[in-house]
Parts: sequence; C-alpha cells; structure tokens
Amino acid sequence: MEISNSPENNEAQTTAKQIFILSGQSNMAGRGGVDRHKHWDGVVPAESAADGRRIYRLNAHLHWEAAREPLHRDIDTKKTCGVGPGMSFANAVKERVGVVGLVPCAVGGTAIKEWARGQHLYENMVKRSKSAAAANGGGGGGEIRAVLWYQGESDTASQQDVNAYKVNMETLIHNVRQDLNLPSLPIIQVAIASGDAKYMEKIREIQKGIEVPNVVCVDAKGLQLKYDNLHLTTEAQVQLGHMLAQAYLTHFSD
Repeated sequence: MEISNSPENNEAQTTAKQIFILSGQSNMAGRGGVDRHKHWDGVVPAESAADGRRIYRLNAHLHWEAAREPLHRDIDTKKTCGVGPGMSFANAVKERVGVVGLVPCAVGGTAIKEWARGQHLYENMVKRSKSAAAANGGGGGGEIRAVLWYQGESDTASQQDVNAYKVNMETLIHNVRQDLNLPSLPIIQVAIASGDAKYMEKIREIQKGIEVPNVVCVDAKGLQLKYDNLHLTTEAQVQLGHMLAQAYLTHFSD
C-alpha cells in the first residue's frame, strides 16, 4: 500500500512520534469482527477510530500513514485481519504522550521460537522498529516507548513448548533491547486468554511470573472470546487496548 499525498500523510512524514511496537500473534494482529467465512464486518468502535493528526502507523513499505483498522492488514497477510487492541490503546494514551506511532509486526499462528533472533519474524520486527525511529533519515521518526506483546497460544500444544517458553521469552526481551540499543525498553505482555486447555494455564503462569525489569503483564483472561474460543471479540479487543494503555500510563509514562 503506497501512501497518498493527502495533508494527513504529508504530516505523518514530518511529525516526531512516540512509537509503540505491536507484536506477537493473531490476537495482537486483530481478529475482531472477522466471521467464520473470513470476512471482516468493517465495524470500527468509536474507541478505535482513526485520528489522522495524532495516530499513525508504519505500513509494510516502511512509510508512515494515518492509522486505521485493521492495523495489520498488510503485515499479517495470510489471514483476514480485523480489530485489534492497537487503535484503542493509541486513542487512550494520545492525550498523555502526544503523537502516537504504531508499528504493527504481529503474525497469526506463530510460536515463540519463530521470534528468535535470526528468524524472519524477529529480524523484520527489529528492522521495522529501527526504521520507525529513524523515519528513513527524515524528520518523522521518534522515540520507541514500548513493545506491546500478545503471543503464547501457539505454545500451549505440548509440555516441551511449555518447558522452553520462559527462557525463549526472556531471551526475546534481552535481544530486542540489545538490538534496538534500548536496555530499559518497556515490555507490556498479555497473559493469554485461550489456547490448548491442557497447557494454557502453565503458559499463563510463566507469562505472569516473568521477573525482568520494566516488564509488566496484562491479563486477558475473562475477556470475551469469539465463536472459535481462540480470538477476542471486537469489544474485548477495545477493552484490552484500554488495559494496555492503563498499564503503560501507570508504569512507564513520564
């Protein structure tokens, strides 16, 4: 998707931003409003509405543009994307942080091992994050403020996955901080609300129990799930965005 020459997109290129990386798997990419036939209903709640002057996203071509749902439409391209938590998060924090830049990186169905350093997903996330901050040498970059991470459903399939999860997640945190040269970069991770019932609680325990500085956990358990018992509804995604915003503003906002 190439950006147009509209005033909003011209402003996107030159405005310094507070940057948030959206990463993980499908519940971060957003499946709110996507039906059984893989069609998105197009319904965007007021809390997730576009704000062409204060909320931007980095598209697949590494250009800033006015953000709108679905945020991951050109990133998680093998599935139909709908409403995720990113826009409601951005609308909830913009009054405090100023102009928001969102960097969608999530891809559905991905396990934590696929986010290891050297793997495509990880390297693409780092590349996109660096590009967002630098704005390709232009004046529209900004400061990376946090990573919002929602992943883990794909690691509820076996005890082997459970056994490796803590080390893999802590290694991911260390690596992304090192590769972005941000040793204290805040990480707000979501404790999963769905997955294989046999191992879901074990993954949740690991997620809630990670004790790394500047890492906080938001618990999605209890948020409404869709018919598939895997993905959050549109309303639940809006609520999650607000929960992520509250966590950021409480723990990390200046």
